[in-house]
Amino acid sequence: MDRIKEACGVFGCYDLEGNDVVSDIYYGLNALQHRGQESCGIAVSDTAGEQGNVRYKKDLGMVQEVFREGFKKELFGDIGIGHVRYSTTGETTAKNAQPLVLSYAKGSLSLAHNGNLVNIRQWREKLEGEGMIFHTTTDSEVIACCIARERVRSASVEEAVRRTLEKIRGAYALVIMSPRKLLAVRDPLGLKPLCLGRKGNRWVAASESCALEAVGAAFVRDVKPGEMVSITPEGIRSEYFRQKPEAARCAFEYIYFARLDSVLDQVPVYEARLRAGRLLYEAGPVEADLVAGVPDSGVPAAQGYAAASGIPFGIALYKNSYVGRTFIKPTQQEREDGVRMKLSVLASAVRGRRIVLVDDSLVRGTTMASLIHRMKEAGAKEVHVRISSPPFLHPCYFGTDIPTNRQLMAASRTREEICREIGADSLEYLRIEDLEEMAGGLKLCTGCFRGAYPVL
Repeated sequence: MDRIKEACGVFGCYDLEGNDVVSDIYYGLNALQHRGQESCGIAVSDTAGEQGNVRYKKDLGMVQEVFREGFKKELFGDIGIGHVRYSTTGETTAKNAQPLVLSYAKGSLSLAHNGNLVNIRQWREKLEGEGMIFHTTTDSEVIACCIARERVRSASVEEAVRRTLEKIRGAYALVIMSPRKLLAVRDPLGLKPLCLGRKGNRWVAASESCALEAVGAAFVRDVKPGEMVSITPEGIRSEYFRQKPEAARCAFEYIYFARLDSVLDQVPVYEARLRAGRLLYEAGPVEADLVAGVPDSGVPAAQGYAAASGIPFGIALYKNSYVGRTFIKPTQQEREDGVRMKLSVLASAVRGRRIVLVDDSLVRGTTMASLIHRMKEAGAKEVHVRISSPPFLHPCYFGTDIPTNRQLMAASRTREEICREIGADSLEYLRIEDLEEMAGGLKLCTGCFRGAYPVL
């Protein structure tokens, strides 16, 4: 693994006039595909039909692989939720695909979850001790089972969710479907993004605003940290189940995870990445002939670096969009072959030039070492690496697959040692103190950089 990955993306839709929502969920998940490429699923219900009759389809694969032509004959309903997954907890198997669909004494419950819980083990063991049988290895099933358990003694699904959220700790954006309600829930620190949109009498909840745009819904607002929004035929209602004095959004939503055209908590992602490049130049100026970014997420930061430095911006790498998913490679040679297949060096752009190469992160260094070697083979005089995030020094516990310290290059090597290992002429990172300015003044979680995690 030489790139960090997100846990997943969620999407929910309720048409209060009774129209079918499956197409919107499908297109919304396509727009969120960057957040997870291992599995996906859709669950829908017809509120005018038999209550609690949920139709669903989920499997391993990309959205367009799982939902092939004709799938709409199997799925129809005026309320539904969808999910794309990259696993940070639980195996990559079809049984762990979401949404999760439960039938219990009060009817049905479907849930899609983005994030990780930090106290999941104690609750799983407690429920198993009480006779609960789990069918997956995910955090998400524990949440769903807790809600179903609480619903039996609660007056409403909202109360059951509230009681569950009082017990769990961690990062989560949830969309939950009961027979006649769609709930959108965000963790008290706002670690995971979630927003609301509307298209006529159709309400939408999604991990990112780009998914609203994909289905023609107008952005209404972000779900606030610690907020639960309930959408029913009677209207939309909001309540706060637990609030913290300060939020702590995940810094990597702005650096890498979110799609470039999304706006998260009123901050356009594209502008945040341009600012990262400008701040990166202030941290690490260098004399060079060309600034280039590693596609795709390194490109906006490279544009910002070029604008701040006055060095021309150019394209030095071509990304092959038809390679498909890049899986974890067991050997160094296979990892290098994977990089070579996906990214090609434009020799005419780098020959005889001093290059500033900008990327969003440096984890193990495999990709960067391969790119630098090939650039110099193509005739680059110098390659100066600039990273638009601070050095990774600590693991993440909130739904990002940053590995243990032993696998983090910056945790075990000095900057000079890293330069020698990857073949760079110099290396600079974004300064930790610049992160909040990069994110438009938002308070961020910096646990993977500092080792100090927000209090849950």
